Amino acid sequence: MYQVVRARLGALMRAVGAARRRWAAGRDSGMVTSEYAMGIVAAVAFAVVLYKVVTSGAVSAELQGIVKRALDARM
Repeated sequence: MYQVVRARLGALMRAVGAARRRWAAGRDSGMVTSEYAMGIVAAVAFAVVLYKVVTSGAVSAELQGIVKRALDARM
């Protein structure tokens, strides 16, 4: 009886291992790295655009005005 159970358990483990190997072979392993790279490029591009907007003349003057009004506010 023990040998029959052991044989069936071995066959089941081999089938599970084969299924796992088939699944692992079908994965797209380079996808995660490329997604991170594209996310970093997009974040840097957004940061550059935001920096250019904030340091432009009109926006800079408006931000300075907001800060000045906030500091001059009385309670």
